[in-house]
Amino acid sequence: MSTTTAPRTRTSGHDQAYETMLKTLSEGSVHVHFDPYEDIAWDAPEMQIDQQDPRWILSPVLDPLGATEWYRSQPRERQIEIGRWRMVNAIKVGGAFESILIRGLMHYAMSLPNGSAEFRYCMHEMTEECNHIQMFQELVNRTGTDVPGMRPLFKAATPLIGVAGGYLPVVLMVGILAGEEPIDHYQKAMLREGVDLPPAMLRTMEIHIAEEARHISFADEFLRLRVPRLGRVQKHLLAIAFPIIMRWLAGEIMTSPKSLKRRFQIPDDVYREAFWKGEHAQSVMASYFGDMRRLCTDVGLMTPMAKRMWKRMGIDGEPSNYRGEPDRRATLVA
Repeated sequence: MSTTTAPRTRTSGHDQAYETMLKTLSEGSVHVHFDPYEDIAWDAPEMQIDQQDPRWILSPVLDPLGATEWYRSQPRERQIEIGRWRMVNAIKVGGAFESILIRGLMHYAMSLPNGSAEFRYCMHEMTEECNHIQMFQELVNRTGTDVPGMRPLFKAATPLIGVAGGYLPVVLMVGILAGEEPIDHYQKAMLREGVDLPPAMLRTMEIHIAEEARHISFADEFLRLRVPRLGRVQKHLLAIAFPIIMRWLAGEIMTSPKSLKRRFQIPDDVYREAFWKGEHAQSVMASYFGDMRRLCTDVGLMTPMAKRMWKRMGIDGEPSNYRGEPDRRATLVA
């Protein structure tokens, strides 16, 4: 028996197209990458944070809280304060999620054999995620907004979630997409719609979107290769678990903690409407996952039972025609 046999989880070692894709992504990380302190002019006059900048006001179309009548009826100064708190907290949450991804990827990468193209790419991705954490935290610090980030229970569980993901690489990649897709979709939608943002926030988002394109491509191709090779029972279980994981992690990442509600005295019914009981909020949530519905359709995970679970989770809908296609259903509900 050869001593270079790949671990049981690495079923794609001889897939030339996959190996080529990994090498292309790795070369991209070498030649097109960003440093949070070299590529953002933090001290430039135009990058200085103004806490009263009206550009902190939440979008009434793209943000579920910004769409509520309660938020839109608040005085302008209050809208700015709430919007700044919510945006900055989302950045803090993004950094925390990157730390979970790094834990899981490191665990998985260290199980790979010598010569693995996956190992090299995983290390590139983790390097970029570390830079993202630094970039996010620098932005949080410069806003002067002391936000908590993740909700308490999820924050406490993050070390265990990351380590567990290393033992279950297929589930890890599903989880990575469940966290990355909502953030990526939201940020792209803001740029696409021409939302006017504070320059430091805008530059941070541009860098994040550019590098996350590689990370999402890796997780997507990883699943496209491995899912068809799973056993019948494994595929059935994954088909059911996929929308559950999507909805769970999207809720954790995109929902502001209840400290926001307490701080700004948001009524209970408004908080529920925004996260995620209201018609508009539900449309926003479902809009995050067009690419994931396409992925599941393509790899045979959109079974009749799985479709019912997607619907039960409130994130069903048509699959994307192409990666990154805008979902135009999330329009303002009057």
